[in-house]
Amino acid sequence: MVAFTSKDVARKAGVSQSTVSYVMTGKRPISETTRLRVQAAIDELTYQPNQGARALKSQRTRVIGLIVPFGHGVDTAGVLPFIETITSSARAQDHEVLLNTSDEGSDGLRRLAGRQLCDAIVLMDILGHGDDRIPVAADLGLPVVLVGVPADPMGLSCVDLDFAAAAELAVDELAETGHDRLVVLGYPAEIIDRDVNYVRRFLDAATAAAARHGMPCEVIGSLEPHRAAADHAAALIEPGLVEIGRVGVIVPQSQIVQPFLHALSARGLRPGHDLSVIGLCTDVAAEQMEPPVTNVSLEPRDVSRRAMQSLFWLLEPTPAGPPPAIDLIPPRLTRRTSVM
Repeated sequence: MVAFTSKDVARKAGVSQSTVSYVMTGKRPISETTRLRVQAAIDELTYQPNQGARALKSQRTRVIGLIVPFGHGVDTAGVLPFIETITSSARAQDHEVLLNTSDEGSDGLRRLAGRQLCDAIVLMDILGHGDDRIPVAADLGLPVVLVGVPADPMGLSCVDLDFAAAAELAVDELAETGHDRLVVLGYPAEIIDRDVNYVRRFLDAATAAAARHGMPCEVIGSLEPHRAAADHAAALIEPGLVEIGRVGVIVPQSQIVQPFLHALSARGLRPGHDLSVIGLCTDVAAEQMEPPVTNVSLEPRDVSRRAMQSLFWLLEPTPAGPPPAIDLIPPRLTRRTSVM
């Protein structure tokens, strides 16, 4: 396939190459007749102007900044669907994505905006309280969308899974299937200590829903995402299977669902027979586990798509009106064989 240049466009339109540049960048006034002739040549040759020329014309970079700090116990594999979907959504709108995975806090945010490297920013790994990036983001003067909901969004748009509804779905399922006791496997100590926004939203809603059903609820906290921690949790739960009737376990940390299932199996315990297990994870992951686990979906791709819809509305508002300031994606529960 021939890749035409601005020189080819100029020859086709019968104008100078600088005139083609002026039409694309808008740096100098060009008569409407000449502009139409150049545009017709561009269309006929299917010429794609380079990113720099389009940025000059619009005074925009057509780049979206995506800040996803890796570290602090972040599930990097779980973040990949967000990155993939945000990138594909940007490309569909003829934008590129500048990915920043360094943990620079508010300094990194100021640097990204100060260098005018992007038109808007998607910010992830949001803390419930004390996130020093939030006031900086609110004062940048360019659109910022948070994937997560801090205690005070300071007017910024927020998109996330409805973690409170996810907890309620899981607890309601166990209550409706006649369970007598609820155990919630918690999050790593570092995630809890940092006050990552979704942790408290999920745990508070789970304990409140259990209380509403009159179901005793135990939270096993500071649970690291590795096999030894899963074995420890299984050891804590096993005695209760004899002392109390039907036990249901909710695992909100997707990384530990399969290790926990392995730990139960090593003890001769069968999810769906001896106790019930519900995981907070993607449908794909739940289907591939052994046994296939009843799950409440994380919906990372839906969350990402909605975040980008909000972002592009902020860049180019439409008559349809703004998206919700806090846009929570409803979770879904899918029954499989791990609930008795």
